Order: sequence, then C-alpha cells, then structure tokens
Amino acid sequence: MILSSWVHEAVHAQASMSTAQAVVQNTSSSTQGAEHLKKAKLQKKPSKDSDVIFHFSSIGDSRTDARTPGISEQDKRWLTASPVLSRVIKEIAASRSEVLFFNGDMIMGYAKDSIDNERQYAFWRGMMATLMEAGTYVMPVPGNHEVQMPTKTPEGTVKFAQPYLEKQWRENMGDLIIDMNRWNQIVKKPITYWDINNTSTPELDHVQTVQTQLNYSFDVGSIHFAVINTDPVGSDNVVSSSWLARDFEQARLRGANTFLAFGHKMPFTYFPEVGGKKEADGLDVKPAERDAFWSVIENYGATYFCGHEHVYDASQPLKAQGGKSWQIIVGAGGSPFSVKKEDARNPKDRMYAWADVKVTKKGALNVQILGFDEHLGPTKVIAKWKIEPSAVNAVH
Repeated sequence: MILSSWVHEAVHAQASMSTAQAVVQNTSSSTQGAEHLKKAKLQKKPSKDSDVIFHFSSIGDSRTDARTPGISEQDKRWLTASPVLSRVIKEIAASRSEVLFFNGDMIMGYAKDSIDNERQYAFWRGMMATLMEAGTYVMPVPGNHEVQMPTKTPEGTVKFAQPYLEKQWRENMGDLIIDMNRWNQIVKKPITYWDINNTSTPELDHVQTVQTQLNYSFDVGSIHFAVINTDPVGSDNVVSSSWLARDFEQARLRGANTFLAFGHKMPFTYFPEVGGKKEADGLDVKPAERDAFWSVIENYGATYFCGHEHVYDASQPLKAQGGKSWQIIVGAGGSPFSVKKEDARNPKDRMYAWADVKVTKKGALNVQILGFDEHLGPTKVIAKWKIEPSAVNAVH
C-alpha cells in the first residue's frame, strides 16, 4: 500500500467546508423555486463517507503496574489504567467504530497464582462490555503479558510463553473469537469466511502448541483480517510467517484485496530522538524471522497494527528499499509511557492514542490517529493520512 499526500488534507477540508457554506448562502438568497431545486441537489450529493465499507479502531497496552506513581487504589488492585481506558472506550463508542482490535497487554499478568490473572481479565472484560453493548465488537489480540511468564535461566530472567497461559487466554477471550451471533447483532456486516481450525501448528510452523484463537483470521467481503500471536510457545518473539503466507494466499484466492494484520510486538522498534529504548525490543530481536514475516506483509500490501511500545508511531520501515507497507504502533492505551517526560522531543511520544480507520470500496484506508495528553486534555487529531490500495498482489 502506498501513501497519498495528507499534509494538505486539513486545508482541503476547510476549503470544502467554506464551499458548502457558500452554496447554502447562495441558496438562501435565490427565489423559492431555485432554492428548492438547489436544496434537492444538495440532498442528493453523497456524504464524504459514502464509499466507506468498514470502520474499525485499534489500540493496545492498557495494563498498568502497581508501582506506577499516582495511580488509584483501584488500579493498583486490578492493574488496569482505567482513567485512560474508560476515556478511550467512550470516544470509540461515540465514533461508531464497528470493531476494536485490542493489540494485547490488556492485563499485567506474570502472576505466580493464575487466579490473579483471572481477576485482571475479568476487570478488563467488564470495562469492554460497555463498548460491546454500545455497538463496537471487541476483537482481542494476545500480548506478552497474557502468554509469557518471566523464567529464571542461567543467563538471567527470560520471558517464555507457557502452554497454560495460552489455555487461560482461550478461556477468557475465546468467546470473542468469534461469536457469530454477537458479531451479527453488533456489526451487522456478515463475516464471509471464518474457520477456527485455520491456525499455525507444530507440524507446519515451528511452534510447540496449536495456536487456535491465538493466530486466527476472517474475511468481511473483500477485507481480510489476520490476528497473530507474536509470542507462541517455543518461538517467543517470532510470528508464524509460514501460516500467515498460507492464510493471505487463501484469502487472495477468495477475492480479498485489502489485507490487515494485528499483533502485539512491533517488527521494527521505534527509537525516540533521545532517551527511551536503546535496543531492539520487538520482533527485531530475531532479525531473520522478522524479515520473513515482513516479507509476507510487503508481498500482500498489508498494513500491520501493533503495540508493545507504549507510544504512537507510524512508518514505512522498508521505504528506502522500495517497501510500501505500513507499521502502525498504537501501544499508548494507558500503560506507562515508553518515553520519559524529560526525553520527549515529540509531543506524540507522550499521548494516549488509538487508530481510527475507514476502509473504502476500492480498498484504501483513511487513517486517523486520535489521542489526548497525559493530563487527559481534549482529544486531538495527532495524524491523518490515506493509504492507497496497493498495486502489489501476492508477489511469488
């Protein structure tokens, strides 16, 4: 997918508004017959969203840490950044977004007693119930805090995905992946393809456990959505790119022309101007496997939404090499910011932010990044651009 110019969109929007105002003024000064004719023409003019066929949102990382300064006793107990998450839920509901893809780390996890994880899942699900009832289906994506456990090794403490945590994920999120009746009630646009058995397996994909409801995908008409687990058991920090390639190709043969992927960890770590991360902290800790994954993304012109870093950033990682696909990090869902206040040179690095995306009939993505500052000030448009349909169609 390629980027069309967005720098002048705000000016263009203002100009369009002025033109519309002028039409109304001219109409009011004309005769009654001419006024009626012009009003009829205006009513027939399609709205700016008339070519939009699907509207979704994406954000991740709402878990908090009991050691975070200034959080409430409630959030210390339930380990959810509830002031931020509740605000985001309210705004997404108001936008009439049809689906929210939540890109992992909805719980703090890492608990020695799995009952603690259950309590955290329950609190998060309780908050999300409000959004579901307001008309937005919630589609969960596994993160490292859901499926990994810090483990002592001779080299130090390392986080490894655990089979019992994958099982706990299914027990707490499986009813959302996918409840057709609720989807039809809420979204009212049919899922045209879904197979719970379409997932990565030990026999085919170098994982130790079957990834049912951790790696999954579905179609809504010509739009293909793929959710990926970035920490499968036996292959932490690795995406099952062989499964994703098979999945994308099958979707292409079914007629998909828009490919969207959602995972927790970013393939390309975002490094702020100063401070912050100094080393790779996503899928790029294993560059060869990361490159295999990103090759699939580029081959199908897909756009990848992720979290893990508690920040917003969007980039075309391989643009200098001719790559066109976008990585959009929206991990600023309430977890402690990745960039310290004293290091922040770009205001977006300390904004709670989410993606608001509208898919057009031709497969273009109208992307807005919305957010508010750490003081919970007014919501602003942080960025806005259009990703045109890609000319790339399954390079072989």
